[in-house]
Order: sequence, then structure tokens, then C-alpha cells
Amino acid sequence: MTEQALLLVNLGSPASTAVPDVRRYLNQFLMDPYVIDLPWPLRRLLVSLILAKRPAESAHAYASIWWPEGSPLKVLTERLTEAVRAHWNHGPVEYAMRYGEPSIERRLVELAARGVREVTVAPLYPQFADSTTTTAVEQARLAIHRHGLGLRLSVLQPFYDQPEYLDALAESARPYLEQGFDHLLMSYHGLPERHLHKADPSGSHCLKGPDCCQKAQGEVLARCYRAQCYRTSEGFIARVGLKPEQWSVSFQSRLGRAKWIEPYTEARLDELAAQGVKKLLVMCPAFVADCIETLEEIGARGREQFIAAGGEDLVLVPCLNTHEAWVRALTVLCRRAPVQL
Repeated sequence: MTEQALLLVNLGSPASTAVPDVRRYLNQFLMDPYVIDLPWPLRRLLVSLILAKRPAESAHAYASIWWPEGSPLKVLTERLTEAVRAHWNHGPVEYAMRYGEPSIERRLVELAARGVREVTVAPLYPQFADSTTTTAVEQARLAIHRHGLGLRLSVLQPFYDQPEYLDALAESARPYLEQGFDHLLMSYHGLPERHLHKADPSGSHCLKGPDCCQKAQGEVLARCYRAQCYRTSEGFIARVGLKPEQWSVSFQSRLGRAKWIEPYTEARLDELAAQGVKKLLVMCPAFVADCIETLEEIGARGREQFIAAGGEDLVLVPCLNTHEAWVRALTVLCRRAPVQL
């Protein structure tokens, strides 16, 4: 009997850049109540409206960044899994996707069939959000219950402030910082503001003042995505030694008309160009693997927007991907993941 398996979980990707595959993927993603937190009838109506045009647009975007081996996110997650195997001596190491294939359910069934009885599930999201961390863990629990797998779970907690993660982030970015630049923009994936309010266990802290993230502690901090993003930035900046005027934070990937976390990355790109920034570095610490949000949204469209606004160059700092320091850090973090009772 194998001792402790490790299952790395990332968001997911369409099976191909064909419009039907993209539509199928977007439907699964957007119909998740943790992603669009509306009652089912309203969610179904909204998603159906989105799927009238969005799949063709997204398919074009995916095609612009697709690798010969397939989806960059999937390929990089496969490579990370292979790299971690060399460091994890407790059992098999596999990966799964919350949306698309290989699914969390499929992987857990396979592991149980191999004699595994304990699994460490590692959502590859540094900062907590219900739409990433919670939905991945709940999907694992649902699969175990549905199939009567009898697996014991350990779960990697959000690691936004863990020294191993921050050290790896700094080490991976340092060569780009050493090349010279005018400003570093740390662009995180955005969330609707209502997600922050719903996750706030106090019901009275998040977005109640301009310094709410700086004051967040305890359970509030443990569930506040925005505060955790700022803590990641502060930990990173402390390691690379930038001055306050050399960097800023923004949030990207808005969808729909609801109010999302500000400042918006699109607005910041124009503002920085107007302020005379010529060479802009952008890194995306909400992602550990490059994907459509980094390669296409920032590396292609963001770069085009910044140059059109008067900047000269936008350099996308790669995500951690399979950087050796990240592989070591992830292995250490997973080894001390707490058991979920």
C-alpha cells in the first residue's frame, strides 16, 4: 500500500483551441457557483448570454499562445509534477485540473485504485479565494464521498506569506529586475468586490476603509484575497529591495459589469505610460504557471496597450513555472500541509 500521494491542482484549460472545446470549458468554469455566485437560474441565464460570443473570442486568444505540446498551463503543470516527483518520496505525484481534464475526480479514483489511502491535495493558488481554493477542495471531498473512496486528505493552505514561496518568487524574478526598468507592476487576478464581502467572517472589515488590508489579521486575513495579495507584494519587495515609488499593485481579468477589486490593471497601464514610465516590468503573482491571463492578457494585449499609451516596452516576468527554487519550495510546503478532519 502506498503511503501518501500528492495531487497538484490547477485551474484548467480547454482541450483545444476549437470553439466547441472552449465553449465547453467556459461553461463548466462559469457555471461553478463559487465563480459566479448567483442562484442557478440567474447563473444559467448569464452564462448562456456570455457563451453567445465569448467562446469565439477566447478561442482566438488561446490560439495566439497555444504551444505545440498543448495548453501552456497544462504543459507547465505537467512539467512541475514531473519535477516535484524527484523530491517527494512519500508516494505518487499526479496533477489534476478543476475544470477540464484530467479532473480531480478522475485522479482521486485512480489513486484509490492504486492502493493510496492518504492524499495531499495542493491547490496551486498562493492567495485564498472561494473561486479557486475552496472550489478545488470541495470538488475533492465530493469525489471521495461520491465514490466511497475512503481517502484521508491533507490540504495545502494558501501560501501567500510563506518564506519558501516568497524566496522562490524573488529568486525567479531577480534576473529581470537586474536588467533595469522604470517600474514594476504586480498584477493579480481580480475578484468581484462582493466575493470579498462574502468571505469576510466579521462582516464588517473588508473594503470598509482605505487601509483595511493593512489592518487585516486572524480569520479576516485568512479569508481576504485582496489583503493576501498585498502581503505577497510586501514580502516580495522586502526581498528584492525596491523603493516605494518603483512598484505598485493592480488587478486584472475583469468579467461583466459588477464592481471588481481596484486599481484595475488596464487603467494602471495607461496611467504609468502617462507618468513617463518607458520600460515596465509586469509580474503576476496570483499565478504559479503562465497561462492565457499572463501570456495573452498581459504579454500581448497589455504590452500593446502600454506602448500605444506612450510606453516603450512591457516585459512580462514569467511565473514560477518549473523554476528549481519553486519546485523545492512547493515540496516543502506540501510536506507540512495539515490534515483535514
